Amino acid sequence: MADLYILRAHSLGLAKARKIAFHWAEEVEKNFGMTCVYEEGIAEDEVCFTRPGVQGSLWVTQSKFEITVQLVFILAAFKSRIERDIVKNLDRFLNEECKQTYENSPILNSPKSILHA
Repeated sequence: MADLYILRAHSLGLAKARKIAFHWAEEVEKNFGMTCVYEEGIAEDEVCFTRPGVQGSLWVTQSKFEITVQLVFILAAFKSRIERDIVKNLDRFLNEECKQTYENSPILNSPKSILHA
């Protein structure tokens, strides 16, 4: 089996990270035909995803996203493309959430903010 390991640190906290993980799971179900099971924990959530030839997990904490994927031998030839698609989708959700957090920042929206000058 070919294995993939992807780690993304963040500073969003668990609540926002959960939101991203849930949307990510919905998207991989819709676009890649995965079956996802979301298990919420106290300090860590796990999204298990699977389809023929692929199985993996996304672990979500207050400070990181960690993805492991196992591919059957026949899909090993597509390992780079699969990894690229996973990273692209996760990074897109992270970037969108970070942008929203930034845009809604009380400092940014303060009348005294140098960004409003």
